Amino acid sequence: MSEEAVFSKDRTELECRDLGYAYSKLKVVFQNINLRTRENEFVAIVGPTGCGKSTLIRNLAYLTPPTTGHVFLNGSEVKRPSSRISLVHQSIATFPWMTALENVKLSLISKKLDPAEADRTAREMLQLVGLNGVEDYYPKEMSGGMRQKIAIARALAASPEILLLDEPFVHLDELTATSMRREIYNLVFNPETSLKSAVLVSHNLNEVIELSDRVYVMNGSPATLVDEINVNIPRPRSPRDPTFFDFVDRLYNELDMNLKQ
Repeated sequence: MSEEAVFSKDRTELECRDLGYAYSKLKVVFQNINLRTRENEFVAIVGPTGCGKSTLIRNLAYLTPPTTGHVFLNGSEVKRPSSRISLVHQSIATFPWMTALENVKLSLISKKLDPAEADRTAREMLQLVGLNGVEDYYPKEMSGGMRQKIAIARALAASPEILLLDEPFVHLDELTATSMRREIYNLVFNPETSLKSAVLVSHNLNEVIELSDRVYVMNGSPATLVDEINVNIPRPRSPRDPTFFDFVDRLYNELDMNLKQ
């Protein structure tokens, strides 16, 4: 996508209010988390290892229910996992005994489509992520980048409104990750998909600035949101742009400052 995303300032897609998670009364991971995504907006969450970012994103999908607080999608409270919110994990999750097509069709089981429609939808999603022609390949016959594309195609096949991304490129080489970042951004704002917004968890601050419209900074113990940064750089963005570097440097300083407190 060559132009900066224009989003509706008034339309909130995904929102959490006073979200908290604890393993026990003595082990509170995070508390009082309030964040939201707007229509056609890419949001990122950054913070040091162990502060609860992956747990938070699973709370947003209700794969792990929060201990306190509430999650809302388009104003309606989320109380269970929903096909309207899809999560792509940092581990490249494909089933080795299934073909690429069969892996994608897994997310369509709950929709109870007839076999022909499920097959057509899965093929369309594979084509959308650039994997047409490999429908009958098994994961062992594909690269890591191709397997992660299968995971993304499977997430998109469920027609979600929100795409949650938990370190989706961490196990890929840099060239593949760079290509995948471009594809992810184009997919999120592609009118052929059902997506309205995306939330990314990442330790790669260059990646965060390249993709995000807003960044939430998470830190502390128990962790809270300590800052919210608007990344108002026109697209496409280049790491060689001094403004790009300034934003990355600001994130480094923000995290470093909070670690020292």
